[in-house]
Amino acid sequence: MPKTLYDKIWNDHLVHQQDDGTSLLFVDRHLIHEVTSPQAFEGLRNSNRKVRQPKLTLAVVDHNIPTTDRSKGIDDKDSKIQVETLEKNCREFGVKLFGMDDKRQGIVHIVGPEQGFTQPGTVIVCGDSHTATHGAFGSLAFGIGTSEVEHVLATQTLVQKKAKNFRINVNGKLSLGVTSKDVILQIIGKIGTAGGTGCVLEYAGSVISNLSVEQRMTICNMSIEGGARAGLIQPDEKIFSYLKGRPMSPKNDKWERALEYWNSLKSDSDAKFDKEINLNGEDIAPMVTWGTSPEDVVSINGKVPNPDNEKNEDKKNSINRSLKYMGLKPDVKIQDIKIDKVFIGSCTNGRIEDLREAAQILKNKKKAEHVHGMVVPGSGLVKEQAEQEGLDKIFIKSGFEWREPGCSMCLAMNADKLKPQERCASTSNRNFEGRQGRGGRTHLVSPGMAAAAAIAGNLDDVRKYQN
Repeated sequence: MPKTLYDKIWNDHLVHQQDDGTSLLFVDRHLIHEVTSPQAFEGLRNSNRKVRQPKLTLAVVDHNIPTTDRSKGIDDKDSKIQVETLEKNCREFGVKLFGMDDKRQGIVHIVGPEQGFTQPGTVIVCGDSHTATHGAFGSLAFGIGTSEVEHVLATQTLVQKKAKNFRINVNGKLSLGVTSKDVILQIIGKIGTAGGTGCVLEYAGSVISNLSVEQRMTICNMSIEGGARAGLIQPDEKIFSYLKGRPMSPKNDKWERALEYWNSLKSDSDAKFDKEINLNGEDIAPMVTWGTSPEDVVSINGKVPNPDNEKNEDKKNSINRSLKYMGLKPDVKIQDIKIDKVFIGSCTNGRIEDLREAAQILKNKKKAEHVHGMVVPGSGLVKEQAEQEGLDKIFIKSGFEWREPGCSMCLAMNADKLKPQERCASTSNRNFEGRQGRGGRTHLVSPGMAAAAAIAGNLDDVRKYQN
């Protein structure tokens, strides 16, 4: 029978399937960090178990660590305990760790691909919802819960039920100023945050295949925001070139064998999908969220919606609640919304290409005086490369802070937080109530749009600042 890419990877990893569809999958790669792993390791300790395959696990610290001067250590007591606990657990159980002072340290979903730990056709798991990022490499990547983290550490397997196949085709070409972040925001706006529930998304079409590897990672990263279990893109020569020579990539004859398998990872031409939608690249503009869900999205030339235009009472109430939290009035032009902060970073947009995109807009320009701007590279290696290219100098000259790598203000689990009612143009992935700090107001945008907002002091159209 014809198979989708998801079907093929699933079948290659299926250990056992029960009559009700409950299945056991072999896990090739396990990424862990300091937030969801302590209870898992404690569970192993209490049941006198070892990590079954420590070489298939890679640990990083990212959520709790400071992005300012690290020589002073971690001020927050709980954060410090979590980081120290991960260090202790990795020593005890023989797991490789990129600690706070390791230049390879960074956000887990940036470090995996950077090291070649992420590879096509693998099943990858991590106790973090944005694990779908790795699907850009044609790997089946799930976010898992703490009890599942323990299960994978103990058995190198994961209990799952097979999801449905949902293909999203994006064809045509993207206009100037439109990025992969705008594409995924447009998709989520179209299908809603529950549109992909029970599905694995496969992104296809000429727009997707023309994206760079890092742009594809942005697309897959936000699959979870569309309700999906995972996101996938067929691996191709761009992926293979990206991975060649990485520290943990296959070497010599193993590379040739890997390529042979990787080239087979594509949906059959006559494979059936449970759902399928089509988008045109030319129809996508620079996007921005206005509310408290990633589906609350409009183009930069749009307006804040008016709840009175809604016939559905639930939808009307939802818009009213979002507007109240966000401190916005109906029908206000998006470009009239003033901002207080700009955050460039996160596992969605903290890679070298994202920083280049923002720096290109900010070059020889100053941010608005009232705006506080910060750039947080996604890893130590991204930071090093950005500094070699002089991007740090562009950011600093424009008035931004140049920080150390980490999750930073994406989720306010560290010192980087919004104050109540502060408004932020953010390149991260979630705009829920309190996501970036209690009472904080988040507008999700691309790196270029974040840079434009910093210069203008309000949400603005990046195309005004491009040659």
